[in-house]
Amino acid sequence: MHSNAISILANLNYHIYFARMLSREILSLLTKRIDQFDSVVLLGPRQVGKTTLARQIADSAEGAAKYLDLERPEDRRLLDDPDAYFTAHAKELIVLDEIQRAPEIFRVLRGQIDHRRRMAGAGGKFLILGSASMDLLRQSSESLSGRISYLELGPLNAREVERQDEASLDRLWLQGGFPPSYVRLDGEASLQWRRDFIQTYLERDLPQFGFNVDTEQIDRFWRMLANDQGELFNAERYARSLGVSGHTAARYLDMFEKLLLVRVLRPWSVNSGKRLVKSPRPFIRDSGLLHALLDLRQSEDVRRHSVAGKSWEGFVIENLVGASFGRAKPYFYRSSGGAEADLVLEFAPGKCWAIEIKLSSAPTIDRGFHNAADDLSAERRLLVHKGRERFPMRGGVEAMPLATAMNEISAAVQA
Repeated sequence: MHSNAISILANLNYHIYFARMLSREILSLLTKRIDQFDSVVLLGPRQVGKTTLARQIADSAEGAAKYLDLERPEDRRLLDDPDAYFTAHAKELIVLDEIQRAPEIFRVLRGQIDHRRRMAGAGGKFLILGSASMDLLRQSSESLSGRISYLELGPLNAREVERQDEASLDRLWLQGGFPPSYVRLDGEASLQWRRDFIQTYLERDLPQFGFNVDTEQIDRFWRMLANDQGELFNAERYARSLGVSGHTAARYLDMFEKLLLVRVLRPWSVNSGKRLVKSPRPFIRDSGLLHALLDLRQSEDVRRHSVAGKSWEGFVIENLVGASFGRAKPYFYRSSGGAEADLVLEFAPGKCWAIEIKLSSAPTIDRGFHNAADDLSAERRLLVHKGRERFPMRGGVEAMPLATAMNEISAAVQA
């Protein structure tokens, strides 16, 4: 057999293996939410695995389940009279995929949910999948207050892949956590998938979401964000470079945030009498997309690039925030006096952790972090590093690898 054919076959077998074997941490929480609520919305960018997860739940549901992809005309035709369809399947779990394609359905759901509630426990549930943030969908779904629960599914995280292969962290960082990108052993094939993903978002998905924008301009903006990964956002600088207004540049950033492709990390703003930085720090949420936008093909390319430290920082932030399952609010802290913490997780009013992130496996920590932790009255001080050992440092700092820090955060939100 030709070597290229062997390579393709190996990649295909590997893809099939991981599609079967990779389990998502959110599955048990999602199942629990469906038991607790009449309707659950699972949010996440395209290709992140929402449909696969929903089909798992539908296949294991007690009784029948219906799956409708609202991007398919034949499935949308079934909902020409949504009230009639939902009533005919009132005892079944109904999965509605890509809800942003038919937001008017939210207006029907309130009455349907109330109808199912009156069925003395025999009524089915709704599992709704969307590729945009709660803010983008909230106007359509606000009539469902008290009847709906939201969860977000991100790309594969460090714990999910390390369960399969402890040496996989570097590949996850390089190729990102979108399953079709991560499972490809061939780095060039993974990179091509990510390039195609970016192009599809620009040419097809943005118009479908209702964003009337210049594709070429948005492409430039996205790549500028990648080059500025984790830096303070200056709308006027972007505006000058793109030839638009500062308001338009800020609107572009808001768009990427609502599409769940960029995390806009906002500064800690509790009034402490300190002069604090007020600008946000945007991060491309998936490290694989970041590297594709910068044309970084291999791990060595990433490490040699000036973005390496911020790439690792963004990768760690996504994993740590995800480990809280939405139960901790993320910020950063920076004062004019030099106090700085890369990440602040607020678990409850008055309870926060200060977190420093280092690419080195032999990290050091400076006075600015200790000052920030003091200003915050941080309950814990963590340093997340690239190595695999956990050890104490001066000033009460706990140094640990990424997966360990994720475990600590998950334990804190479950306590």
